[in-house]
Amino acid sequence: MIWQDEGYLLSKKKFRENANIVNVFTNSFGKISGIVYGGNSRKVRNYLQISNKIFVFYNNKNENKIGYFKTELVQAISPKYFNDKTKTSALLSLTSLLNLLLPEAQSYKNIYASLDNFVNQLNNKKWIFSYIDWELKLIRELGFDVNLSQFKNDNSDPNKINEIQIDNIKYNVPGFIFKLSTNYDVNKDLIKLALSFTRKIMMNKFFIQNNLIFPKSRVLLENYYD
Repeated sequence: MIWQDEGYLLSKKKFRENANIVNVFTNSFGKISGIVYGGNSRKVRNYLQISNKIFVFYNNKNENKIGYFKTELVQAISPKYFNDKTKTSALLSLTSLLNLLLPEAQSYKNIYASLDNFVNQLNNKKWIFSYIDWELKLIRELGFDVNLSQFKNDNSDPNKINEIQIDNIKYNVPGFIFKLSTNYDVNKDLIKLALSFTRKIMMNKFFIQNNLIFPKSRVLLENYYD
C-alpha cells in the first residue's frame, strides 16, 4: 500500500540507532504507525516533534508488518508554545488522548477537522474554551454523545454550578459548558470543573472499560487551573 497525506504527530519512540516508530493522525487514513528512518538526524529531529503537522509518504509492502514513512514539515506547532506550559500541556494532552483512544487505520475526518480548528484558536485569549469543545466533540465522535442540550436552560447563568445526571451518574458542571462562548468571563475554578467533567466522562466511557491509563499530560492541564 502506498499513499500520501497530512497529519499530526501523536507519538514517537526510538527504533534502532537512527530511526523512530511514530504514530500519525492523518486526515484520510486515521491513526497510522510507521517507521521513520533518519528520524534521529538533526534535520528530521528538529521538526519531528509531538503535535507538529507533517506531510507523510507511506509505503507498506506487507500488511502484516509495520510500514515506512517519509516525512516533511507542514506546520511547526509545538515550538510556538514551548514557553507556555498550559498550552504545551493541552497539545500533549490531545495527542495522548488520540493516540490512546483512536483505533488503527480508521478515518475520523470530523475529529481531524475539530483538531485543525483548535490549533487555529490557540493564539486566542480564551483558547481553553476551544479545547473543552474539542474534548466534547472527541467524546461524541468516539460513540458517546453527552447531549448537553437536554440540560440547557436559556436563562442559565454561565457561572452557575449545575448538577446533571448521565447514565445514573451525577456530575457537577458549570453553566457555560452548555453553550461554549468566548464572550463568557468565568474563573479558573469553573474551567477546572468543566475539564473535570470531560475527564470523568472519558474515564467512565473509554478508559476504565478498556483498562487504559489516563494520560498524565491531561491531568497536568487540569491542575494548571487550581
